Amino acid sequence: MKSITPKELSQLLATRPDLPLIDVRTAVEYDATHVKEAVNVPLDELSPKALVAGGKVPENQPVYILCRSGQRATKAADQFAREGFGNAVVVEGGTLAWIAAGLPVENGQGSVISLERQVRIGAGSLVLSGVLLGYFIHPGFYGIPALVGSGLIFAGITDWCGMGLLLAKAPWNKRRPA
Repeated sequence: MKSITPKELSQLLATRPDLPLIDVRTAVEYDATHVKEAVNVPLDELSPKALVAGGKVPENQPVYILCRSGQRATKAADQFAREGFGNAVVVEGGTLAWIAAGLPVENGQGSVISLERQVRIGAGSLVLSGVLLGYFIHPGFYGIPALVGSGLIFAGITDWCGMGLLLAKAPWNKRRPA
């Protein structure tokens, strides 16, 4: 898989601001902070064939993909490859690395909790609730933290997080009409 550093991409964008740059974070994450030239296409809505057919992404040229830290961008690049487009280039470290490199971003109104933090909050809440319910109500509730722990292990091994995918579809992670 091809990749590029934020500084290298910034230099390319300085001479060619029309390069296709896709941010695959949720709409709310994108609205909070994003690279000016990036177009938001959330990972759960990504269709490389539709982007190419719609003229938003050239078929035979590189398309640059970024997210928060690089994981979702890698999944998006894999999706491009599966659909026959081997031109996807992942921005190493995503938006966090872009910001850490001191490169400019556009900031929107308000703030949003990143999807990664939402997963940690959700998993932690479920574990704590299961332990408390198991202790005070019935030992069968200890199954909740066991299930969450199993899910986290599975997510770590496979790099597929069902809770993250579910949270990405939550109403607070969708763009609100103006």
